[in-house]
Parts: sequence; structure tokens; C-alpha cells
Amino acid sequence: MARIPWFGLAALVSMFIIPYLPSWLFEGPRTVKHWPRRHVCGVCNAAWTEGHTCSPGAPVTGPLRGELRRVAPPANPGRAPVQAARRRALVRRGR
Repeated sequence: MARIPWFGLAALVSMFIIPYLPSWLFEGPRTVKHWPRRHVCGVCNAAWTEGHTCSPGAPVTGPLRGELRRVAPPANPGRAPVQAARRRALVRRGR
């Protein structure tokens, strides 16, 4: 005797029953949480206020979360250096 595919039958039944269920079952939470952004000084990481000036002895902190910093450009922006082993292999092949 063949086994009855209960999972497939339940999926078929639910396909026809779901449109008749009340819509409040499928709505999300009634409250929406808002998280305002924090404005901080990029140098001393203190709370930002109008007319903010950093004190001369303020410690410089690391980058804030998600802050991108540009690395120093190379001294010679030409070709990238080829490793010595790779260079020898290319010379042996005659390239």
C-alpha cells in the first residue's frame, strides 16, 4: 500500500483556505521602532553640538563603525611588483 503524502495534501488544502482567513492574522506588529542617528564628532567622538570645537588635547579615536579611510597611494603607481618565483617561471617559458 502506498504512503499518503500528508504534507502535499496539507499544502493543497491551505492554498484554498488561506484567502478566507481574516487579514489580521497576516499583519505584522502594530508598533514601529525608530532609532535616530547619533551625530558625533569625527575627531574626538564626542556628541555633536552647534559650534563644537575639539579640545587641543582630545585623544584621537579609531574610525567609527562603517567609516571608510583611504590608504596612502603607492610611491610608484606603475605595475604591481611580480613575485620572484613567478618572474622566473615566466622567463623559463619564454614569455
